[in-house]
Amino acid sequence: MLAGISGWHTAENQGVNNVLAAQDSFKNPIADGADPWVIKSGEYYYTCRSKAGQIMVSKSKKLTEIGPAKVVWKSPVKSWNSKTVWAPELHQIGKKWYIYYAAGQSGPPFIYQRSGVLESVTDDPQGEYVDKGMLKTGDDNADPSKTIWAIDLTVTSINGKLYAAWSGWERNATTDKTSQHLYIARMSNPVTISSQRVKISSPDQPWERGGPLDLNEGPQFLKNKGNTFIIYSARESWTPEYRLGQLKLKDSTRVILDAKNWIKSGPVFQGTPQVLGTGHASFTTSPDGKEWWIFYHSKKESSPGWNRDLRLQQFSWDAKGNPVFGIPVVAGTLIKKPGGE
Repeated sequence: MLAGISGWHTAENQGVNNVLAAQDSFKNPIADGADPWVIKSGEYYYTCRSKAGQIMVSKSKKLTEIGPAKVVWKSPVKSWNSKTVWAPELHQIGKKWYIYYAAGQSGPPFIYQRSGVLESVTDDPQGEYVDKGMLKTGDDNADPSKTIWAIDLTVTSINGKLYAAWSGWERNATTDKTSQHLYIARMSNPVTISSQRVKISSPDQPWERGGPLDLNEGPQFLKNKGNTFIIYSARESWTPEYRLGQLKLKDSTRVILDAKNWIKSGPVFQGTPQVLGTGHASFTTSPDGKEWWIFYHSKKESSPGWNRDLRLQQFSWDAKGNPVFGIPVVAGTLIKKPGGE
């Protein structure tokens, strides 16, 4: 009799523990989509995405739950940026917000992609924006007509100076079957590139090559304890081999616009037989500020294509200050929610 009662209580307690574990956890994927961008400001997380020529900003107190989306910009009917709006990023610089995005006058083929920037009218990231035009991602800033194909532009401040990094072509081409490289340049303000671009990475390592079209794209700055990294995507986004590589700034007191000052390593995060095509990540911290999280996309099937979903995972840092992303967690696995959520 006592054994039976004890067993019943054990089962009851186990059931309660399972419920509590589920309430304190989440599962990947958290949403459909691609090229995820998240930024934390105060107690809110803002995500930014594009759909059908529109750019939307979502707001949520929870990292694991994307809030309702609000359209903040629609592409013009006929302009350089009227089609193929890709991978917008939301950045807070000073008292205003800026959205950097890629678009083209037509496509496919995607041979007209350029990078543009929107500037907020107020301090509300979900408020009104003004289109500040195309950024000069070429070799001659004095001649806008020489702006070269560019996507996935991102920005950061290093030693008090603003820099832009992006994925681009060496020269404009008549086919989108063109290899992509990573470039960096100085900015005089959030809407103006003021220096010539410098190529800091090409797909030249064995783990970056071997597919139908070798690419470097999706650069994202990641900074921690005095170290500056560019985490980027390599290989092809439509294949299961999409993965992340790393550039580390060797010495922040030296010239930032020097390819020799960026040390490449990788892959630092790649798929498994259960999680395919992991790439185009952004990074943030937990609500309590004690944990680091990677926000990335993954392919839904192994066949070529862009059917993808969004995933979150905590990462750590090693003794040398490098990020350690680990292995992508299989879909459906319970993951402990970010601290403070």
